[in-house]
Amino acid sequence: MPQTRFVLQKALQMGKKPIVVINKVDKLNCNPDWAHEQVFDLMFALDGTEEQLDFPVVFGSAKQGWMSHDWKTPAEDISALLDDIIKYIPEPKITEGTTQLLVTSLDYSTFIGRIAIGRLLRGKLVSGQMCSLVKRDGSIQKHRVKALYVFDGLAKKEAQEVGAGDICAVVGVDGFEIGDTIADYENPEALERISIDEPTMGMLFTINDSPFFGQEGKFVTSRHVRERLEKELEKNLAMRLEETNSADSFMVFGRGVLHLSILIETMRREGYEMQIGQPRVIVKLIDGKKCEPIEELTIDVPESTSGKCIEMVTRRRGVMKSMEPKADRFLLRFEMPSRGIIGLRSNMLTATQGEAIMTHRFMGYEAWRGDIPGRQNGSLIVMDTGTAIAYSLDNLQDRGVFFVDAGEEVYEGQVIGENNRPGDLVINVTRMKKLTNHRASGSDDKTSLTPPRKFTLEEALEYIQEDEYVEVTPKNIRLRKVYLKDFERKKASKDFVNA
Repeated sequence: MPQTRFVLQKALQMGKKPIVVINKVDKLNCNPDWAHEQVFDLMFALDGTEEQLDFPVVFGSAKQGWMSHDWKTPAEDISALLDDIIKYIPEPKITEGTTQLLVTSLDYSTFIGRIAIGRLLRGKLVSGQMCSLVKRDGSIQKHRVKALYVFDGLAKKEAQEVGAGDICAVVGVDGFEIGDTIADYENPEALERISIDEPTMGMLFTINDSPFFGQEGKFVTSRHVRERLEKELEKNLAMRLEETNSADSFMVFGRGVLHLSILIETMRREGYEMQIGQPRVIVKLIDGKKCEPIEELTIDVPESTSGKCIEMVTRRRGVMKSMEPKADRFLLRFEMPSRGIIGLRSNMLTATQGEAIMTHRFMGYEAWRGDIPGRQNGSLIVMDTGTAIAYSLDNLQDRGVFFVDAGEEVYEGQVIGENNRPGDLVINVTRMKKLTNHRASGSDDKTSLTPPRKFTLEEALEYIQEDEYVEVTPKNIRLRKVYLKDFERKKASKDFVNA
């Protein structure tokens, strides 16, 4: 329901009348008419106009391939839905004039290089024709269109001609940037440029040097990681790459944890192994003052949990700008540092039982807002490499919450749980029960283990501390300390205090 609310809210704000499709009628546990009433009540609560509340409804089953205006009389095809689309959705307006295409995205191929992607506003493009590229500074470059592609599902297929309104990929135009215009060869006219937000957050990418390195991935060396990141720069304009003092580590900057976690997940599925450091915001000195990125945060929550959300955001240096009631919900707007948003989403969903809808956008750099309280509890760290034994996990359950199951392979220095108290605790989870000839009452009872807490990639990146890494492999996501040996961690902490 939160996703449905978000989509309907956007449609109503744009003044649109939605077509409501109630799918899986054959598997609904309720009367489809009741589902129709729920959608009506939701749109009424979102301040829909009388015209918007008179929306068309189509019932059906996508799996069985039918759509009908009456769920009691199934049709033979989806003609009812297609007819409503033609009836209620206005046809696109074609602007007359010379060729104009705004480059809004790009792709990269090792065979043909960079590919410009955009929607052709007016005119037409033909494979082989000459065109002009209008740059940011107003300069004009002449190019020839070598090939055109249109999108068919998730794939691209070559086309000889593209008309106005089509989204296409253009090959042969070199040196373009997002916001440039592909225009007519003789009379080029530029479109209004779009801006690209600068990176606000960075993460350390380094090779995997844990005891389990190379067991799952195909690409594990620094050369592999560097080449993959440089390739990503060709099509990810919001990303930046910087060298570090180590040849095995790289600083990667992006628009946030989600932006960079998509890159990490993609590399993981491609067979890369690496380790990721704690996300850090980019801090700048402006007029001699320390400044940090500030974002506008909007939260749509039920009235009953709005107080928890306000408290949670204000603890992270957020400042409330407005509170707008909408039926039984509140629309809260804040200004808060980007570093305060790290880890906020998961906590917010837990506090609101999944009802919160949270969005944020970059505003600019402002003065440093002060310290933000982080995770207070320490980590549970493995003492020896081996297999986690259920007997040991059962005896140590009162020390904290575990992240691993019994029988899972662990190594020295790996973070396998969260301590109930501040400070890290080194534990031995590979110790087996000693076998003797004596039996005692109650000693052979079955162990009862609490299910472990499992992280997604984004949750793991938000959870780690400054002295921890997220180890990413094609099959596993593990947490570990930067220094695996206990004496190395103690030495590093002493050097930090002395410094």
